[in-house]
Amino acid sequence: MRRERGSVTAELAVALPVVVVLLLGVLALTVTSVARLQVADAARSAARSAALGEPDAVVRASAVRVGGPGVSVRVSRAGEWVDVTVSRSVGGGPFAPFVVDGTATAWVEP
Repeated sequence: MRRERGSVTAELAVALPVVVVLLLGVLALTVTSVARLQVADAARSAARSAALGEPDAVVRASAVRVGGPGVSVRVSRAGEWVDVTVSRSVGGGPFAPFVVDGTATAWVEP
């Protein structure tokens, strides 16, 4: 019995950093997934506004309203089609920041 004394503490000291790293990875994946969904929804909303003939300022405002502050919006029109790309930087802290983006294409309403 005396030889096993403190073994639980040693095992916990070895396993705890692994558990913390796994939890941080799951948290980062969750934050990235939520941000990707937000920018995709923002791109769809902005593309719909552009398809209805709204000016670019209103299209950008629609994307910011749905995507949140800090998004960048790129609108391009080509004939009867409009493409909107919304991107946002995600990350920081222990992880390097990276960019998620969403693109939507819509047919311009007559």
